[in-house]
Amino acid sequence: MSKYEKAMKLMEEFCGNGKDNLVALATISLKPNATGKPRPAVRMVNAYYEDGAFYISTASWKNKTLEIGENNEVSICGLDLFTANGVAENLGWVKDERNAEIRTKMKKCFEWFDDHGNEESLDSIVLRITLTEGTITDNEEKYGERLYKVDFINKIAK
Repeated sequence: MSKYEKAMKLMEEFCGNGKDNLVALATISLKPNATGKPRPAVRMVNAYYEDGAFYISTASWKNKTLEIGENNEVSICGLDLFTANGVAENLGWVKDERNAEIRTKMKKCFEWFDDHGNEESLDSIVLRITLTEGTITDNEEKYGERLYKVDFINKIAK
């Protein structure tokens, strides 16, 4: 098994298999700092992971969605497991036909989804965070390594 395959296996074990992941999502705030420079904005979100991407149920009017609309480069991390950069994309209304498969998975994964998802509102959307690069930490060294520096685009790990 290649180092990249080991890294992907770890991500699947950590975050996959239908888990509801609480992760930190960082965007670039729409409001600059006092000197006019961009500043980060971070928040905790529930996310579903599959094949190198996280899916988040949210609303189109939330700050994170508006910020992603201006700059879709984001950072995401999960406690002591991984940190990564990625590209965010608004996939649109959660009940749109093209979101049917991911909606079904999120409804199964997120126990709160039916109570808080507000699916009937066109503002209820799905964000996809496609990972581009990051570091996966295996504190148990399950596959012989502690750190995996991953290039998700070229599918390599160092």
